[in-house]
Order: sequence, then C-alpha cells, then structure tokens
Amino acid sequence: MKNRPQWLKWAIELQALAQAGLEYGHDKYDLERYARIRDIAADIAARHTDLSFDRVKDLFCGETGYQTPKLDTRAAVFQGEKILLVQESDGRWSLPGGWADVDISLRENTVKEVREEAGLDVTADLVIALQDRNRHNSPPSAYGICKVFVLCSLIGGTFQPNLETLSSGWFALDELPELSVDRTSEDQVKMCFDAYHAQTWTTLLE
Repeated sequence: MKNRPQWLKWAIELQALAQAGLEYGHDKYDLERYARIRDIAADIAARHTDLSFDRVKDLFCGETGYQTPKLDTRAAVFQGEKILLVQESDGRWSLPGGWADVDISLRENTVKEVREEAGLDVTADLVIALQDRNRHNSPPSAYGICKVFVLCSLIGGTFQPNLETLSSGWFALDELPELSVDRTSEDQVKMCFDAYHAQTWTTLLE
C-alpha cells in the first residue's frame, strides 16, 4: 500500500482549507489570508518536487469551490483467462481508462474510454472497487483521486490507432508486461481477476 508522505498530506489539507475559504469567505482580509495559505501549500509541494512554484500553483491551486476528489475510471475487460491492457505513450501498460467527463455517467465514461483507447465495444456491468488512488498507486498525487474499477463484457471491435495509446493486448495474470503503476498496479489487476472469477462480488471500498 502506498501512503502519501506527511508533507503532501499537510499541503493538500492546507490547499483544501484555503480553497474553501476563498469560496465561502467574505471579509477581504480573510480572503487575503486564505490566498496566502494556498501559496504556502504550493510552495511546500514545489520544494519537494522538480516542479517550479508557478507550475505547482497552476496545477494545485487552479480550482475554485469546495474541493472534492477527481474520478478516474478503469475498465476490466476479459477474453478467456486474459485481461485487456493498453500501452501508454511511455511504453508501459495499464487498464483502459481516464478522467471521468462531467457530461456523461461513469458507466458511459468507462465504455467511452475502452472504445477510444482500445477500439473495442463493451458493456459496463459491475463496479469492482472504489479506491483512494494514493493508497494504491505511486508516485503520490497532489490531487485527491478516486479510482473506479468496472468489470466489463466484450462485444466486439479491434484496436484503432489513436492519440492516447500505442497498442492494446490481452495478458494472463502471470505474464503481465511492465505496468504504468501510477495508473494500474499489479495488485489492482489481480483484484480484477478475482472479481471476474467470483460467483458473486461485493464492491470494495478502499
């Protein structure tokens, strides 16, 4: 299990408190203080990474309103005893998926990502797990991210060249390629196999 370092926990908490204060505060002096707290959070993150303060502030402090986790959907599609993986631009592999779009449902987003990244048509059938990304993937992220793993059924299709992935393939659990562990870990792939083989499955909340 991957845990966020303490400095990142503090930076995330400070950022979230400052963002809420900037959204709901009214006193001009309080707003000034909240803005300063958010700058401190960005500075903490910048000093522990290779990113500049301005880059961290752009990534870390660009949202408004009450801060909530982002959603990342990941599809588990099987063909016999093999699972579908897509090859990312860096050459490593992951379950097809990505950020949930705001204008479609999680089910629709899961189906869309498989079509876009692997060229396959699927149905999204069962939520395998909801996971806190920083408890299961590395390196740690400055964002709160909830990963949604969905068991899918293959309908048809073939891989199509696209802007997001280099190729796709089917892999047995004992022959997995190098994984893009920030997106998909070996334990997460194993969890998907367990759900696929289960007579009944209860969604995991982790």
